[in-house]
Amino acid sequence: MRPLVIGVAGGSGSGKTTIARQIDEAVGFGSVLVEMDAYYKALEHLPLAERKKVNYDHPDAIDLDLLIAHLDMLLAGQAIDKPTYDYAAFTRAEKTIRVDSTDVIIVEGILLFVDARVRDRCDIRVFVDVDGDVRFIRRLQRDVEERGRSMDSVVTQYLTTVRPMHLEFVEPSKRWAHVILPEGGLNRIGVEMILARAEQEAAARRR
Repeated sequence: MRPLVIGVAGGSGSGKTTIARQIDEAVGFGSVLVEMDAYYKALEHLPLAERKKVNYDHPDAIDLDLLIAHLDMLLAGQAIDKPTYDYAAFTRAEKTIRVDSTDVIIVEGILLFVDARVRDRCDIRVFVDVDGDVRFIRRLQRDVEERGRSMDSVVTQYLTTVRPMHLEFVEPSKRWAHVILPEGGLNRIGVEMILARAEQEAAARRR
């Protein structure tokens, strides 16, 4: 039977990756996680200074055609070579990760529900909704500690692209969600309900 596809979207720093991983762990077996961030377009042909100026929060920054092609391959039972992204170099890395098709495919990303082709492939669509100040603090900590960014660069990027693109694309896309999860991972009841539904749908496909 066709794999179950669960889409998890939300603003940068909302905790959508945490929710996606919780779903992955709850399913227990037969699941795979596909991150939309891995599908940023390859920009190695541009100088580093130019790569830093790219608006990575706009849908045009994502190689949606490749993401959709890979989702269709997984849905057809075929393995994919998932790309990886080098945040320090601001471009796609040479390394790829072999991912086999499974019973449950979990896809997460800030712009996941913006493109109709992507959201139409998601059987369950979850939008993680967290206040902007909390998301900004989380993003600041993550980008400085894990991605080698300076505090000034994170603040500048947030004000010039992250926040405007959130208001233009990400926030409106939550109308396409089946479930809006306030407070993200702190909303234990909401998370448990989503996990229960995911387990129920996955079990139905294994019968």
